[in-house]
Amino acid sequence: MKSLSDLRSRIDALDEQLLALLDERARVAKEVAVVKRAVMRRKGPSPTGFHDPEREQAVLDRLASKGAGAFPRGAIRAVFREVMSACLSVEEPLTVAFLGPEGTYTQMAARGAFGLAARYRDCATIEAVFDAVQRREAVYGVVPIENSSEGAVSMTTDALIDGDLLIRREVVLPVSHCLLTHARRTTAISRVFSHPQALAQCRAWLAKHAGKATLVHTPSTAAAAREASTDPTAAAIGSALAGELYGLPALETNIQDRRENATRFVVVGAADAPRTGADRTTIVFSVPHERGALRRALSEFEAADANLTRIESRPHPREPWSYVFLVDVEGHRTDPPLERVLRRLRRSSDFVKVMGSYPRAPSTEAPPKKKKRRRSVA
Repeated sequence: MKSLSDLRSRIDALDEQLLALLDERARVAKEVAVVKRAVMRRKGPSPTGFHDPEREQAVLDRLASKGAGAFPRGAIRAVFREVMSACLSVEEPLTVAFLGPEGTYTQMAARGAFGLAARYRDCATIEAVFDAVQRREAVYGVVPIENSSEGAVSMTTDALIDGDLLIRREVVLPVSHCLLTHARRTTAISRVFSHPQALAQCRAWLAKHAGKATLVHTPSTAAAAREASTDPTAAAIGSALAGELYGLPALETNIQDRRENATRFVVVGAADAPRTGADRTTIVFSVPHERGALRRALSEFEAADANLTRIESRPHPREPWSYVFLVDVEGHRTDPPLERVLRRLRRSSDFVKVMGSYPRAPSTEAPPKKKKRRRSVA
């Protein structure tokens, strides 16, 4: 049997080899940058700059499916996510805007999507995230769009309807809320700060354990932690990361009313994604004020055998007391069935907008229904 010292020496040697390979990969990335610049000079700039999200995703999928023997398969994607993020920063730093400040769940979703080596710009509001991308101060923006407990985030929906940016990708993040405070017990808390969505996701818990506290809305969960950090009788609902950043201990953890609580975030950019075969398309449309108009519009999706995964109504952006309907449908806008649906919708509606076609996140796909077994009669 080898000694512990011998095994550690072997690990040290392997680490040196890994460093040498990382150096080689970074050098090749620099060569890739030269080729990309030449292509851009001939064909013009790309909406995503040097970033090629489809190539990146394909590489991650290939490596994760291939495995690495004894190395945990689940960690492969995370390791190479950071390697690719670092090598992209060698080519050209990627700037990503997110709903800040630091410590928000949105920041966690952004880092999961783009790695630690990207340049991150925190924005005070969802509208500011969209503005940063539209002004080309960031290539992408990351914002919340839907929570599994509380539904749609209306500010993101409205910004997509009113603006020119498209959904490029979706990210689903499990959300575990903490009660962050300097107080020693919940009865000593006079105010609870948080984003309206987070407060709503903990509504029942707050009523039971902090019913006398005043609930105060903030632009984000991290902003709530910042507010509560200077008041010994205040608390914030947010992530453990926010508590660490702002020096607030977690008096209680997992206080969300539903244990399976998760938030869907979207990456927005100047262009949506090409077809992958496992896509989702978000569409907004209006219908005339006449009987059966919405039913006829929705029947177009049924006729195309297209599966709607979400539908909601929002006030029309230009007509008071009128409404538009936002739907998520499986498939890509370039798929022939969806192309036909969009053509027919445009003929029967004064407002139709595709807000993006993008790869579906695995955790947002509905589980397949189990077929009922028929009992045989003996």
